[in-house]
Amino acid sequence: QVQLVESGGGSVQAGGSLRLSCAASGIIFSIYKMGWYRQAPGKQRELVAGITSGGTTNYADSVKGRFTISRDNAKKMVYLQMNSVKFEDTAVYYCNARHPSTDWGTGFGSWGQGTQVTVSS
Repeated sequence: QVQLVESGGGSVQAGGSLRLSCAASGIIFSIYKMGWYRQAPGKQRELVAGITSGGTTNYADSVKGRFTISRDNAKKMVYLQMNSVKFEDTAVYYCNARHPSTDWGTGFGSWGQGTQVTVSS
């Protein structure tokens, strides 16, 4: 049974930093694609950042240069370092694990329960 547990969300002022963590279990972590998605009120869930088993990363244009995704296969953890946060980064952030053969669409994989990130301007 796949389990993804996010942590690290909270409130932060615009321009500040936050680090999200996701602990995974129940999967062969080292081969899975891992991603961070977010959903703001009234908006669709979107990919923020993804990382393949080989370390190839993929970022939404809105976060390029500000956010960094990383993974630790030994610890079965994936992280999202959020720097220079903006008000529009406010959302619930979800961790996602998916089979390496799937693309980054929101209809695939397993999801964590989400962690709220609130940026005050």
